[in-house]
Amino acid sequence: MQKPSHGKKLLVLVLVLVLVLVLVLVLRDRAKPNIKIGVLHSLTGTMAISETPLVDALRLAVEEANQSGGVNGQTIEMVVADCRSDAAYCAQQTEKLITQDKVQALFGCWTSDCRKAVKTVVEKHHHLLFYPLQYEGLEQSPDIIYTGAAPNQQIIPMALWALQHKGKRFYLIGSDYIFPRTANLMAKDVLLAQGGQLLGERYVALGANDMAAAVKEIAAQHPDFVLNTLNGDSNLHFFRALHAAGISAVKTPVFSTSVAEVGLTAMGADVTTGHYAAWNYFQSLDNVENKVFVARFKQRFGKDRVLDDPMEASYIGVKLWVEAARSQGSTDMAMLKTTLAQQTLLAPEGIVAVDYDTRHLWKTPYIGKARADG
Repeated sequence: MQKPSHGKKLLVLVLVLVLVLVLVLVLRDRAKPNIKIGVLHSLTGTMAISETPLVDALRLAVEEANQSGGVNGQTIEMVVADCRSDAAYCAQQTEKLITQDKVQALFGCWTSDCRKAVKTVVEKHHHLLFYPLQYEGLEQSPDIIYTGAAPNQQIIPMALWALQHKGKRFYLIGSDYIFPRTANLMAKDVLLAQGGQLLGERYVALGANDMAAAVKEIAAQHPDFVLNTLNGDSNLHFFRALHAAGISAVKTPVFSTSVAEVGLTAMGADVTTGHYAAWNYFQSLDNVENKVFVARFKQRFGKDRVLDDPMEASYIGVKLWVEAARSQGSTDMAMLKTTLAQQTLLAPEGIVAVDYDTRHLWKTPYIGKARADG
């Protein structure tokens, strides 16, 4: 029997070494711990109707990232905290996510009260928050990426469009907290400077369900349009009260800043048809990226589900973070913030880019009209 040649022995040795190396690499990758991100949204309370769907949008983005390799070989794990529609409690949960759960980034908040409470904690730890909501502006932070709209990207273009197309006489209604009061102050200044006439202005507590006084004023004054900065389930009660009072969109259209497709579904088409909203994203946008986004979401969460602007802004926040972490090869916070400040993304809403100076996104405003099919 012939003995193996020296060359064959060497080949076998090389193959064994290669197999051992592959096995070591596989085991090393498997041993990598998950990389955690924190999610801060209200799953209970008055804001739950608005915020719960955003968690699904975040989940879709995380699952897509994990299917394509995670972040540098690490699987992304979501740690979800219920903010309970309570800003102070949300700040406490932020502290826990950062110090105990050791998350690498935070995604969440809806109201400005919540964002400001969380901002204090995030800045104390020099951490990172992605905030997906349209808001009153007048703020920037090196530790926050604002993926929602500022007033110049939503409420001001909407107010001017309403003035040009519906008339000069307007009425303001909003929830009684930071965003509505500040945003309405800006809108009022712009409208009055363009010859608008303010007929009335009313604020109700966040979560309020009694809209009788506001609707009575609107019915008596007959404004050409109403600018609505109500938040949460107060919108449901407001539109139902308008409908019950016989105030139609044909005579008195309402222009909303916090009513999107998910809200329309909850309220019902009979009370919302013909009214308007301004956003940077609508589910009906006709582009390839959006069609793929909508199809994936419906496949994952159900064909009857709908998408809206805050959900898309949440989704692209994860996309921006993942791309930045992958491009720099680590999740080092300082490096990541520098990379993020120069990120661009082809998003479902179109191309977005992070503004280096303000950490807000460059976005395009759209005005949408609620159809009879909701």
